[in-house]
Amino acid sequence: MTKAQLTTVAIALTVGLSNAEAAPQAAGGTAAATPRATFDKYCVSCHNQKLKMAGLMLDTLDVNNIGSQPEVWEKVVRKLRSASMPPAGVPRPDKATYEAVSSWLESQLDHAAAMQPNPGRPLVHRLNRTEYQNAVRDLLKVDVDVSSLLPGDDAAFGFDNIAEVLKVSPDLLDSYLAATNRISRLAVGDKALSLGSATYNVSQFYFQKDRMSEELPFGSRGGIAVHHYFPYDGEYVVKIQAYGNPRQAEQIDVRIAGAGVRRMSTTGRSLDAPGDAGGLEIRLPVKAGPRLVNVSIVKQPVEPESRLPELFPWGNSGTTNPGATAYLKILKVDISGPFMPTGPGDTPSRRRIFICQPTTPATEEPCAKKILTSLARQAFRRPVTEERVQPLLHIYRKARQGRSFDEAIQAAIELLLVNPNFLFRVERAPANVKPGSIYPVSDFDLASRLSFFLWSSIPDEELLQVAERGKLKDPAVLQQQVRRMLADERADMLVKNFAAQWLYLRNLKALVPDSFEFPDWDDDLRDAMRKETELFMQSQIQEDHSVMDLLTANYTFVNERLAKHYGIPDVYGSRFRRVTLPDDHRAGLLGQASILAVTSNPNRTSPVQRGKWILENLLGTPPPAPPPNVPPFPETAKGEQPKTVRARMELHRANPVCAGCHANMDPLGFAMENFDAIGTWRVVADGSPVDNSGALPDGTKVNGPHGLRELVEARQALFLETVTEKLLTYTLGRGIEYYDRPTVRRIVKDAAANNYHWSSIILGITNSAPFQMSLRRADEDVPN
Repeated sequence: MTKAQLTTVAIALTVGLSNAEAAPQAAGGTAAATPRATFDKYCVSCHNQKLKMAGLMLDTLDVNNIGSQPEVWEKVVRKLRSASMPPAGVPRPDKATYEAVSSWLESQLDHAAAMQPNPGRPLVHRLNRTEYQNAVRDLLKVDVDVSSLLPGDDAAFGFDNIAEVLKVSPDLLDSYLAATNRISRLAVGDKALSLGSATYNVSQFYFQKDRMSEELPFGSRGGIAVHHYFPYDGEYVVKIQAYGNPRQAEQIDVRIAGAGVRRMSTTGRSLDAPGDAGGLEIRLPVKAGPRLVNVSIVKQPVEPESRLPELFPWGNSGTTNPGATAYLKILKVDISGPFMPTGPGDTPSRRRIFICQPTTPATEEPCAKKILTSLARQAFRRPVTEERVQPLLHIYRKARQGRSFDEAIQAAIELLLVNPNFLFRVERAPANVKPGSIYPVSDFDLASRLSFFLWSSIPDEELLQVAERGKLKDPAVLQQQVRRMLADERADMLVKNFAAQWLYLRNLKALVPDSFEFPDWDDDLRDAMRKETELFMQSQIQEDHSVMDLLTANYTFVNERLAKHYGIPDVYGSRFRRVTLPDDHRAGLLGQASILAVTSNPNRTSPVQRGKWILENLLGTPPPAPPPNVPPFPETAKGEQPKTVRARMELHRANPVCAGCHANMDPLGFAMENFDAIGTWRVVADGSPVDNSGALPDGTKVNGPHGLRELVEARQALFLETVTEKLLTYTLGRGIEYYDRPTVRRIVKDAAANNYHWSSIILGITNSAPFQMSLRRADEDVPN
């Protein structure tokens, strides 16, 4: 393909504008003159060569050649779209002028980008911890929690899959080596591998008075359900630590899929210390492979009555739910083994690895080569040459000299899992592409981009076969693969990985609300908050709703614990079910307790954090970082009459250094003041009626959750572009640059025909130039 052809393809993929669409809309330069007059009237008094406010000199910028400085003009567009400039207190354009100038600038920028497309440069991308775990699962059919084996990853731009921060250190390489040793032995089935004490803890802040999850049996209460990998056929010991002061004998069930149910009794004795687990131990045979292990207490038909207060029998007297543990509760479950191993078993991982079995010494190496070639193809995400397989065979031969066939294969797999072609996503430009030129990425690189976007994992065999046939760039084939992959259960990673980071759901785990301010807080509620938002986002994407429904959806998902928190009647049990909301207080994401809690302080709400979250995550206009030496937020002094958060915020904003940024954040946060720091609806706070009113610098009124949603809906373009930018950042593994913004706008404009459904945004991304193309670096080596 010639350079001219490549440029034509890039133009179509980037913005799809014709010359007529990008041209000024009025004859004689009128359209260009209007922005110049607007800037001269409202902006140049501050942004000029003399004052240089924010480093911007609009008096010297050429509005007749917008494409000469797109980075500067993209910043101007964002300020105009959000109406955040000019600042409050000075003359401002009317809404029609804001819209006209913004639209004109965007059309000029989009046209310039079409003439000089820039899809961005390829990056060396190490698999992060989540991607590594998923890749191992899909490659070897063994699902291992690697959080205890590998350190967490640094994040940038809100996500932990950003290539530039996924560094490699000697300590990290040591962790990978240790992880691959354990993973490969688990996958092959090594009788010498003892998991020692694989311990699963149950938080002491769970009530455990009812069935804990859908994976636990009916008629149970408390306990835990875990997915445990048994490496070898043999006997395993399950030890249970429980605590409490049962007033009668309690029955504890242990269920292991494929091994039946075992029951033990506490015989009514007190288990009043975390180290007291006397007698709660069983030993039973288990077949190798992944098994669901349930440990739960048989629920009594009638709870024993007592006039005595239920207090914690040990420690943590300041807990958030005192009285929840006098009855028997499960503290932890420990699984060890195998003892008396009898064989590696018939596991999914062994079926995946051992696609052949040698019958004679002469057939061993051909079989080993077949096994390793098959694994390497999927691990390296492309067909493998003899040169790529030979290092793996070399390790196999060396290990086979003193070990069994299976053990030699295990040694080769261990090497495979630390091979750079597995650990890193490296995209090479074709040899005939000149430095500085754009080119379409290979079908195999496109397959990897697609699978790590939608699945956070490696391509499956179908996707690899399509890439091998050179068909993946065919728009119809690509769309078919995208829809197939979205229907796969692995697409849940868009919720658990993308949405969990975008919406700050991961922060829930570390949330510690003040136990005296919020005595009803417990881990049952924490889990329910997280689950609600996950199920909501899952339904939004899988049911292909409009992205705008994130703001207005009149339904959510609750179990009994969360329904009680929300005041929704007639919901019982631990099972989550979809419910229609009784009013619009909690419509969409902005009424969900998970988001309200992670944007609050431990002892009170934070209009600043909530307003900042909305600006950053919904409107794409984050406030600047606070200046140094910002005075602390004024708290109510001991013995002083409580002041409302609003009153204390007004004292804080009295400082001119603070007032500017707070003018944009605080009104948005105050609109959510009816929700306390853990998301409970209230009409009184600090002894005064809640005041949920506010006004932005441009005079826009924001009153309560309903008014806040209306404000974000009114700025639909900003909201849709922000969601698209977040998803594109996550997809590309890099921050969005000025040259990406025309692509973002084109994706949103094209999605309008389908009412901005999720599939339209996702397909828009996969059809875009940043996703399908790349820019050859000047210093890039020619591929081997």
